[in-house]
Amino acid sequence: MPSSKEPPYRRIVAEIRARIRAGDLRPGDRMPSVRQIAQRWGVAVATATRVTATLRDEGLVETKVGAGTVVSTPAGQKQPAAPRRRQDAIPKQALDRKQVLRTAIAIADVEGLDAVSMRRLAAELDVGPMSLYRHVAGKHELVTQMADEAFGEPELPVPGPDGWRAKLELIARLQWELCRRHLWLPGAVSFVRPLLVPNMMAHTEWTLRALDGLGLTMSTRMREALTLHTLVLPVARSMAAEVEAEQETGVTLGQWRLSQRKRTGELLGSGRFPLLATAQEDVVSDLDGLFEYSLARHLDGFAALVEDRP
Repeated sequence: MPSSKEPPYRRIVAEIRARIRAGDLRPGDRMPSVRQIAQRWGVAVATATRVTATLRDEGLVETKVGAGTVVSTPAGQKQPAAPRRRQDAIPKQALDRKQVLRTAIAIADVEGLDAVSMRRLAAELDVGPMSLYRHVAGKHELVTQMADEAFGEPELPVPGPDGWRAKLELIARLQWELCRRHLWLPGAVSFVRPLLVPNMMAHTEWTLRALDGLGLTMSTRMREALTLHTLVLPVARSMAAEVEAEQETGVTLGQWRLSQRKRTGELLGSGRFPLLATAQEDVVSDLDGLFEYSLARHLDGFAALVEDRP
C-alpha cells in the first residue's frame, strides 16, 4: 500500500497499475489523457504527465499513432487486430512545418520540454514518426525551431516608442512575457552557442537599432542587448523551476513556507540576522517585482553610461 506521504504521482500510478493488473483496463484499452488524469485526480498537468511517463517506463502502457496512449499487450499475448481502413476514407491533410512546431510548443507549454519527442509529437499529430523528418532533422532542431516560432509571436513595433530607454523597456518586457507564456523557452536559449534563427535574431537587431545615435560602439551595444537577455532568462528559469517543483511535489509555495516556518523562526529569532528578520517574506517570491526592479536599476546605470559619453 503506497504511503500517504508519497508524491501524488506515485499514488495515481499505483491505482492505475492495480486496475491494469486486475483486468479493469485491458490490452489495447485507451488510457486517460494527461488532461483527464489531471482533472480526475485534481493534480497539476506536469504531475499527470509524470504518471503516464512512469507507467510507460514500467511497460504497462505505450503510445500508438492514431490511438494515443493505450495499455500494453503482455509479451507472448497476441495483440488485437487493428480495424481495417476503409478504402474510401478521406486522406489526412498533409502536415506543414508550422503545424508541427505549434503542436510541439503546445506539448511543451503544458508538459515541459522533456515531454517533447519525435514519437510523442507523431502520436499527437496522428502520423508516423518518419513523416516528421521532412520538417525537422531531430529533437535538437525541433527545439531550435520551436524557440524561433515562439520569438516570432510578438510584433516588434517600427520604429517603436520614443527614446532608447522606452525601447529597451519594451523589448525586455516582451521577452519576459514570452518566457512567462512558454516556461520551457529559457532552457532552449544559450549565450555561448546562440540560436541562429531569424525571429530571435530580429529581437537582437531591434535592440541594437534602439541604441542608434548614442555614440556607442557596436561592442557596447551588443553587450547591452545580451545584458537585457540576462535580466530576463535567469529570473524566468526560477519561475519555471518553482512551477515544476509545485507540480512534481503537489506542494504549493505557501504550503512549503508553512512547513519551513519553525526553522525560519529559529534562524530569524536567533538575533544573528536582524536585517533579514525585518524583510517581507513575499519579496523573495515576487519574480515579476524582481524582474521590474532589475530592469529599472540596470537602465539607471546604463543611462549614466550614455550621459557620460562625449
